[in-house]
Amino acid sequence: MVNVINRNNQIILQRILTWFIALVWLANGLFCKVLGLVPRHEQIVARILTPAYGHSFTVLIGISEILMAIWILSSFKTKLNAIVQIVIVATMNTIEFILAPDLLLWGKFNSFFAFIFILVVFINGFYLNKKITQQAPCSHF
Repeated sequence: MVNVINRNNQIILQRILTWFIALVWLANGLFCKVLGLVPRHEQIVARILTPAYGHSFTVLIGISEILMAIWILSSFKTKLNAIVQIVIVATMNTIEFILAPDLLLWGKFNSFFAFIFILVVFINGFYLNKKITQQAPCSHF
């Protein structure tokens, strides 16, 4: 009985975290970049890549983030997805930390929140995913 409760709680937690992670990508992609509701994002992209194409690159990055949210919700190759997310977030935040810390919402402290997000993605993609897969009962005889 305890294993069933723990398994059910793990499934619920993984679903909540999956939706949370997907919503982070969707909000940043759609609202902040594609719709341009947070101009700071375009300023960061313009500073890092090129001011001439800052808007275009920002929209392309936003579309990529929306596609990441869809990939997350699809549950296709979840471990690969988690690795890609971790690499993207770590790389993006390292570059922003170095080249545009003054434009970040929390300045250089942004890296702390990126680390927390990476940790959530890792736990969801590897630890919870592994536990649920291992504990799944056999459905055939």
